[in-house]
Amino acid sequence: MAPARRKPAIAITRPDHETLTRLADSYASRNSGLAEELYTELDRARIVAAGPAGRNIVRIGSSLRFTTDAGEDRTVTLVLPGEADIAAGKVSVMTPIGIALIGLSSGQSMDWTARDGRSHKLTVISVEAGEGA
Repeated sequence: MAPARRKPAIAITRPDHETLTRLADSYASRNSGLAEELYTELDRARIVAAGPAGRNIVRIGSSLRFTTDAGEDRTVTLVLPGEADIAAGKVSVMTPIGIALIGLSSGQSMDWTARDGRSHKLTVISVEAGEGA
């Protein structure tokens, strides 16, 4: 088995940190595994102001382009669960890939495990602040 790679440093804005903490709390009883993954990311994140410092990181509402180790090149918007729509490219932050993306910036890579148990690696190519971000 290959040694686990270190996770990249991530930054989360204070408003997103507060929103995501409440979201993880609400998921704790119905999907504890997903909630724990999000808590882990929130605990290791550096909290930044929502101003210019938060513009180049993946936030709730950000549109971003990423590639995967499987050769996919996707552009998505990271959204809250009620706004998710895969057909429209809107990925919920409460999915394994959404949790992997939150807090990353351009050029960073992250390993994540899909719901089917397979491991993947994604690399963020670009990030654009979305509405409210």
